Amino acid sequence: MTLFDGITSRLVETDRLTVGILERTGDDAATPPERTVVLLHDSLSSSLIWQELMQDLPSDLRIIAIDLRGFGATEHAPVDATRGVRDFSDDVFATLAALQIPVAHLVGWGLGGAVVMQYALDHPVLSMTLQAPVSPYGFGGTRRDGTRLTDDDAGCGGGTIDPDLIQRLIDRDTSEDAPTSPRNVFRSFFVAPEYSSPREDVWVEAMLTTSTATGNYPGDDAPSPHWPGFAAGTTGVLNALAPRYFDTSAMVDLSPKPPILWVHGTADTLVSDTSFFDTRQRGAAGLLADWPGAEEAPPQQMVTQTRDVLEAYRSAGGQVTELRLEGAGHTPHLERPAEVRRALLSAIGYIGQPASPAPPTEAIIISSSD
Repeated sequence: MTLFDGITSRLVETDRLTVGILERTGDDAATPPERTVVLLHDSLSSSLIWQELMQDLPSDLRIIAIDLRGFGATEHAPVDATRGVRDFSDDVFATLAALQIPVAHLVGWGLGGAVVMQYALDHPVLSMTLQAPVSPYGFGGTRRDGTRLTDDDAGCGGGTIDPDLIQRLIDRDTSEDAPTSPRNVFRSFFVAPEYSSPREDVWVEAMLTTSTATGNYPGDDAPSPHWPGFAAGTTGVLNALAPRYFDTSAMVDLSPKPPILWVHGTADTLVSDTSFFDTRQRGAAGLLADWPGAEEAPPQQMVTQTRDVLEAYRSAGGQVTELRLEGAGHTPHLERPAEVRRALLSAIGYIGQPASPAPPTEAIIISSSD
């Protein structure tokens, strides 16, 4: 495990499983909840991806990055997809309980954003930061209003991932000799083309911690009478995001409503209204045969769905800040670190330094530049 200056790792024993976390060497375990920030990564990654942000945040905060089950140093326990992402969110709750942290600010990226939304439905949180989150209606297989296209979530879940990528994860492939190598997946889908970093090897290392054991990534599938011929299974990471198992749109009714920061890039090709990880978008583009058309199998409007739910949250009395970054890809905290850092500090109400921005006074702020 490649750790940056000032970052340490350890294992936390919980009543559910053994969990790997990253911390900063100078952080105080007695830091109050209002200055405690918990970071949750996306699938195909680990806590290693947060290290630059951890280094950059003020020293009087306590920052903890947690490895979700089946990633990083956390135990590779199987994921019961029929619970949605509750296996993950329950693990996070158990970890914070073991660390004697009753409540905190939660930051989730991609899959981690889904976990944050589910966690907030089940437990109190101080704030939610959602970076390029999965739609509140899951990944794939829904119309704009969240209604499911088929009763078995055809075209969703574990069957959507190229088997060659899985094999390359198993082989711990660090090459760039195929589009399905983890390195090229990172370059093509995690970040915008303009991004480059001398630390790319660490970001690929994070990807290679992904467990492909039964019940982990990506998950099983099932035959379907509907196009494209397979449906979501019952175990594994991607099936946990299938819309029949995952729907966090009820967060609109939370009371009290924690403030939400939504961070996303306009060049995100993984979570977007035209994501090629959505089988129906691939069908519409002619990359999957026999697509039945937009009426029967429309691509999922992922970003639009998130905006609709967050607008309903705002209309119901919640505070929502949107940081929309022109030209950024799926990983804004790597690509536009200064803007993400400022927005996060504002979202948690950080006032520890005179130069820190005040919490936003408007319900929605759209920012597209530094």
